Amino acid sequence: MTRRKVLIAIGLLILVGAIAWTGGRYTRGSGEPAADGRVTLRFFRNPMEVAPFTARDLNGRTISQESLRGKVTIVNFWATWCLPCRAEIPDLIALQDKYRDQLQVIGVSQDEETADFIRQFATEYRINYPIVMSTPELERIFSGIYALPTSFIVDREARIVQKHVGLLNPATTELETRVLAGLDVTTTIEYVEADEANRKLIKDAAQATEIPGVELGQLAPAARTAVLKQLNADNCTCGCGLTLAACRINDPTCHISLPIAQKIARDAATARP
Repeated sequence: MTRRKVLIAIGLLILVGAIAWTGGRYTRGSGEPAADGRVTLRFFRNPMEVAPFTARDLNGRTISQESLRGKVTIVNFWATWCLPCRAEIPDLIALQDKYRDQLQVIGVSQDEETADFIRQFATEYRINYPIVMSTPELERIFSGIYALPTSFIVDREARIVQKHVGLLNPATTELETRVLAGLDVTTTIEYVEADEANRKLIKDAAQATEIPGVELGQLAPAARTAVLKQLNADNCTCGCGLTLAACRINDPTCHISLPIAQKIARDAATARP
């Protein structure tokens, strides 16, 4: 075997190992088996009722607080540029199809793109649940969206009972759906404070949309999307092993990630269109 072939083989083994490690990393955490073998689900001790709102999906249908009652709802904030968001779409489609009588998934697009672009994307991905474009009202009601995807689990009384930042664990999400829908399931329920879910931390492949210390609001929409993509892809050089975006959120005191991230934003602001 030539030296080149050996290097290729080693590279492939490293890649496979990395994928396996990543997959295991994203499927552990919430929904872990308890000592007695049961899966433990965590819900908020004091669920917050969804405030009244009205929105229209891409097909012009009205969605409101009242339309959330009677079914379990997953309000999934996402964007087309967010690769983890794309990765979990098939799981959401499958859940919507399997539990169509008990569950309603609602996608909330945070794209800078037009509704027509999102509609075309939804058709291409065969999304079987309604999608609305994000608004300040929705972001105020479903608060604390600093990374994508972010999913809010809403019970049949239109109360937010859990919030997941990052890739959903499909097995855990299905169990949450079954419990909240009153279907048979063997689980252990643990009640936690909502503050635990609102603690800012990047994990489960979440893509940050707010970067501490970096002003993104003044950027043009396309430039803002490009900067977020880069900050969520480039690694910080401080040795943390995280992306620049994750480092800024998980360790806002890092003196290395801040100037790098700020320079990327400045360069985008001064770049010629």
